Amino acid sequence: MKRILIDCRRLLCPMPVIRVQDAVEKLPDGAQVEAVCTDPGALIDIPAWSRINGHRLIETRNEDGEFILVVEVVHGRHQD
Repeated sequence: MKRILIDCRRLLCPMPVIRVQDAVEKLPDGAQVEAVCTDPGALIDIPAWSRINGHRLIETRNEDGEFILVVEVVHGRHQD
Protein backbone atom coordinates (compact mmCIF):
# COMPACT_ATOMS: atom_id res chain seq x y z
CA MET A 1 0.00 0.00 0.00
CA LYS A 2 1.33 3.40 -0.97
CA ARG A 3 1.25 6.20 1.62
CA ILE A 4 2.38 9.73 0.94
CA LEU A 5 3.05 12.43 3.48
CA ILE A 6 1.76 15.95 2.96
CA ASP A 7 3.20 18.74 5.09
CA CYS A 8 0.38 21.18 5.80
CA ARG A 9 2.03 22.81 8.80
CA ARG A 10 1.40 26.56 9.09
CA LEU A 11 -1.26 26.42 6.34
CA LEU A 12 -4.70 27.81 7.11
CA CYS A 13 -8.08 26.83 5.73
CA PRO A 14 -8.68 25.92 2.96
CA MET A 15 -5.10 25.03 2.02
CA PRO A 16 -4.78 21.70 3.91
CA VAL A 17 -7.90 20.37 2.16
CA ILE A 18 -6.66 21.60 -1.22
CA ARG A 19 -3.30 19.88 -0.68
CA VAL A 20 -5.02 16.61 0.25
CA GLN A 21 -7.37 16.88 -2.73
CA ASP A 22 -4.49 17.48 -5.15
CA ALA A 23 -2.64 14.44 -3.80
CA VAL A 24 -5.69 12.16 -3.88
CA GLU A 25 -6.38 12.96 -7.55
CA LYS A 26 -3.00 11.45 -8.51
CA LEU A 27 -3.23 8.27 -6.43
CA PRO A 28 -4.85 4.88 -7.05
CA ASP A 29 -7.54 3.28 -4.90
CA GLY A 30 -6.20 2.03 -1.60
CA ALA A 31 -3.37 4.54 -1.42
CA GLN A 32 -3.19 6.71 1.66
CA VAL A 33 -2.49 10.38 2.21
CA GLU A 34 -1.12 11.40 5.61
CA ALA A 35 -1.59 15.11 6.22
CA VAL A 36 0.32 16.80 9.05
CA CYS A 37 -1.50 20.02 9.99
CA THR A 38 -1.23 22.74 12.61
CA ASP A 39 -4.60 24.38 11.84
CA PRO A 40 -7.24 22.76 14.09
CA GLY A 41 -9.82 23.50 11.39
CA ALA A 42 -8.32 20.61 9.42
CA LEU A 43 -9.92 18.25 11.96
CA ILE A 44 -13.31 19.34 10.60
CA ASP A 45 -12.49 20.18 6.99
CA ILE A 46 -10.56 17.08 5.90
CA PRO A 47 -13.05 14.55 7.35
CA ALA A 48 -15.96 16.47 5.78
CA TRP A 49 -14.19 16.62 2.40
CA SER A 50 -13.38 12.90 2.62
CA ARG A 51 -16.98 11.96 3.42
CA ILE A 52 -18.45 14.15 0.67
CA ASN A 53 -16.04 12.74 -1.92
CA GLY A 54 -16.34 9.08 -0.89
CA HIS A 55 -12.87 8.63 0.57
CA ARG A 56 -12.20 7.03 3.96
CA LEU A 57 -10.74 8.85 6.92
CA ILE A 58 -8.86 6.03 8.62
CA GLU A 59 -6.91 7.82 11.32
CA THR A 60 -6.82 11.08 13.24
CA ARG A 61 -4.35 11.81 15.99
CA ASN A 62 -2.69 14.70 17.82
CA GLU A 63 1.07 14.60 18.31
CA ASP A 64 2.71 17.51 20.11
CA GLY A 65 0.21 20.06 18.82
CA GLU A 66 0.21 18.73 15.26
CA PHE A 67 -2.88 17.08 13.83
CA ILE A 68 -2.28 14.00 11.68
CA LEU A 69 -5.09 12.81 9.44
CA VAL A 70 -4.85 9.77 7.19
CA VAL A 71 -7.21 9.45 4.22
CA GLU A 72 -7.58 6.28 2.15
CA VAL A 73 -8.27 6.95 -1.52
CA VAL A 74 -11.50 5.52 -2.96
CA HIS A 75 -12.27 6.53 -6.55
CA GLY A 76 -15.55 5.96 -8.33
CA ARG A 77 -17.63 4.66 -5.45
CA HIS A 78 -18.83 5.84 -2.07
CA GLN A 79 -17.51 4.43 1.16
CA ASP A 80 -19.40 1.62 2.89
